[in-house]
Order: sequence, then C-alpha cells, then structure tokens
Amino acid sequence: MELVIRDVRVVDGTGGPAYRADVGVDGGRIAAVRREGEPALGGARVLDAAGLALSPGFVDMHAHSDLALLRDPAHEAKVAQGVTLEVLGQDGLSYAPADDRTLGEVRAAISGWNGDGADVDLDWRTVGGYLDRLDRGFGGEGVAVNAAYLVPQGTVRAYAVGWTDRPATGAELDRMRRLVAEGLAEGAVGMSSGLTYPPGMYADGAELAALCRVVAGHGGYYCPHHRSYGAGALAAYAEMLDLARATGCPLHLAHATLNFGVNEGRAPELLALLDAALADGVDVSLDTYPYTPGCTTLAALLPGWAHEGGPQALLARLRDDPTAERIRYALEVTGSDGCHGVPVDWSTVEVSGVSDPALAGHVGTRLPGWAAARRLLLADRLGTSVLQHVGHEGNVRAIMRHRVHTGGSDGILHGAKPHPRAYGTFPHYLGRYVRELGVLSLEDAVARLTSRPAARLRLPDRGLVRVGYRADLVLFDPEAVAAGATFAAPRTLPVGIPHVLVGGRFAVRDGRRTDVLAGRSVRRAP
Repeated sequence: MELVIRDVRVVDGTGGPAYRADVGVDGGRIAAVRREGEPALGGARVLDAAGLALSPGFVDMHAHSDLALLRDPAHEAKVAQGVTLEVLGQDGLSYAPADDRTLGEVRAAISGWNGDGADVDLDWRTVGGYLDRLDRGFGGEGVAVNAAYLVPQGTVRAYAVGWTDRPATGAELDRMRRLVAEGLAEGAVGMSSGLTYPPGMYADGAELAALCRVVAGHGGYYCPHHRSYGAGALAAYAEMLDLARATGCPLHLAHATLNFGVNEGRAPELLALLDAALADGVDVSLDTYPYTPGCTTLAALLPGWAHEGGPQALLARLRDDPTAERIRYALEVTGSDGCHGVPVDWSTVEVSGVSDPALAGHVGTRLPGWAAARRLLLADRLGTSVLQHVGHEGNVRAIMRHRVHTGGSDGILHGAKPHPRAYGTFPHYLGRYVRELGVLSLEDAVARLTSRPAARLRLPDRGLVRVGYRADLVLFDPEAVAAGATFAAPRTLPVGIPHVLVGGRFAVRDGRRTDVLAGRSVRRAP
C-alpha cells in the first residue's frame, strides 16, 4: 500500500458518527479502512494523523475558477481549503461553447469575474475542448483540483441569438438545444443560467423549459442564478421550482439566499417553497456560502436593456448622457432588474477589483453615487468587480440548515480585494458555523460539503471515505480549522488544514502547497 493514514478520526461524508481508523491509499483510491481494534495496516509511507479528522475532499458547487485553474498552477485559494473538486461554468456565462465572436463578447462581459483572459491561451471552442484543456493543464500534468462544467445558457444564447432582448426564433431555439446537447454529450454535468445577467436574462420561461428538457434527457441538472434575490426573490424561486415540476429536470439553486432589506427574516418562506416542491417529488438541491455580502461585477447592476447588443453597446450607452440618465433612474429610483428590483444603495457597494491597474486606488472604496460608478465603468471598460453588503445572517443560518443544502463559494478570484469567500468558505463552515456557533454538527457539515454534492453530480466514486472511492481527501484539526480570509485581508490562507490529497497525492503536505497537479476534468457519465 502506497500510504497509510494512521489513527485518524474519520468523518466519512455519510453524516453518521465519526470513528477512529487507519485509512490506506493505493493507486489513487482508498484501498482500506481499518477501524480501531482491527489489524493495523502496513504501507510504504505512514502518516501519523493523531488529533486530526479525515474527510472526503470538499466539493465547491459554485466556483468561478474557469480561467484561474489555467492561469495559476498552485491555485492555493481552493487547494488550501481542502477543495478537491470545483463546478465551473456558473451563472450562465463561461467560455464554451463559443465561436470567435461569442468568446470575445463573453471575455469582455465577465472580465470582472475572471480577468480578460489575455494571459490564457483560449484555444478551445467546445465544451469537450475546454475539458481537454483542463486535462492538459500545465505541461500536460493537469491542474490543481478536479473540475466539472455546466453548459452556460447565457453563452449559448449569445452564440445562437446574440445579445438582443427578444424571443428566440424556432431555428435559434433548435440551435440552442443542439449546443446544450453537444455540451452534455461532451461531458458537462448540466446547464447553468444567470437570469439577472445578459443575454441569459432575455430568455422566457418557454425557452428555458425547452433547454431543461434537453438537460433532463441527458441526465444532467439545471443550476440557475434566478431572476431576483431581492424584491422578487420568492417569485423567482417559485418560477424555477415550477420549471422543474413541468420539465422533470433536476434543479440546483445557485447561491440560494435572500438579500436586501425587503427579505430580512424571510428564509422560512423560501424553505416552505422548497419543502412543498420536495413533497411534490421535485429533485431540488441548493448551495450557499457562509457570508452575508454578495459579489458580482459593477456592470451587472445595470438594467438589462442597457446591455442589449453586448459589452460594446453598453459602453456606448454609458457615454451618451441622456441614456446614462435613464440608467441612473432605473438604478436609483425604480430598481433595476440587474440590482434585483431594489433601488441601489450606493453605500452598500464596495469596489473589490479593477482590470486597469491605473484604477487600483478605487479598490476598497464605497461608491459615492452614479456619477462615480459611470466614470469607473467607462474607465475600466466594464472590468470592475464589487461587493454588495446586502445580506442577513438569520437567512444565511436558516438556509444552511435545510436538508438539501450544499456548500459553494461563488468565489471570484480576480481583483485586488476579492470577497473572502473565495479563500475561506469551507474552513469558515467548519470553524465558525460548526465549532463556534454549533449551527451544524461536524458530521452534518462534512456531508453537505462532500457526499451531497457528489450525489447531485451523480459521481459514483467520490464524496465518501469508502474502499474503492477516489482518494480525494482532506485532513484537518476540528479544534483549530478556521478561515484566515477576512474582508480586510481576503487572500489570507486558512489554518488547521495540514494535508490535502488529490487523486491520492499530496497537494498540501504539512500545511505547504506541493507541486502536485493531479486535478482532471470530471465528466458526466453517459
């Protein structure tokens, strides 16, 4: 046996009680689990893990590492947290499938999430090509962690229809169906939407239903960022649940929270909607991050009509004074659909990153109003990311207790002062919400971060400490694990996670990142 992890407290991902055992690893898989009192295991290497807990590697159900995995071989933001699998292609916007035109438009539209991509060779155009690129990684060795991919519905619409707010024609809808089917056949695990982001937001319910039927037919799931997390949040959740009822498509609600003052204390209403859907037989799950602020691009707050025609058309509208005044009125008076139907409170909007280094002085500042926001959008060519301090701790805690909850960071790694969830989500769950607050038990929290996500992804050999399963494992100290990342210092690594294995190899050993690149694409099984 290549490695024996001796005398460890196994939190196996089932949600059942932890137990002491030796765990053997061989050939990238768990080869043996010997409980206390059974014959000891022997191996070429032995790791004395007394005082540590061992669990399956954590699954980040909502990640924005689409380019980061190809830009930074260390990828410590996630590896150091114990994340061994990320789900990419989120919020309806990513880099495949695309032609040259669409790829350029998407790069500009989400440069505030991932940078403009100029430092990455975007040499693919299909979902399969992107997954192959992850497998090649750096020098043919792979990438830091494993990655699954969702076909992004907004990118598909941009490819087939463009950035126009109108119903798709029959031919365009057929093309979108084909693009989604091809992406799933090439290994995507489902489809995502960003229904407050253009051009995905221009799709009506019938269009989404047609695409969800394709997803269901291929055994995937639908992961929507739905139409509102603010004034229309409960109606938006109900729309997605009704869509799943009508199409039979499994549903996973992205970063499922309730924000802004209109939703304070309303988590029980959302949970009642979920329980009713589950009682009706709807296959639904959700993910959340354990923080109250959100994070997106500054441009995303603008009304959907302002984005018609794509990023260059938006910049032209921002330059035009009368049109810019219409945008301001939608933002500050009526409540823009991009800002979830709630008039923007600029005091809650904090600049977290810029694309132009000359604008770095804006990072960490609160925007004083529309005039400053407009100037920044134009100067940074839409590449600005922001935090929105609009969440409620009571809602966060109530939703994370629900039985279909899983963990996702929604981590945006781009920018000088990113949201600390990018570096801290998983240790924050274990340190803050398990050890300090007792909102979740350790065993329950680990199940939400491991086996439940693996079940949603339909991965038969991940998410549990069980013989034959892949040896994606994390060892942590339950009494010390904590997020180092804060809003003041968001790129600080966690503490209390000394070892992380990806494919049976140490990606983190004794608290230090190794040079192992054992991550590969994880493709939907036919």
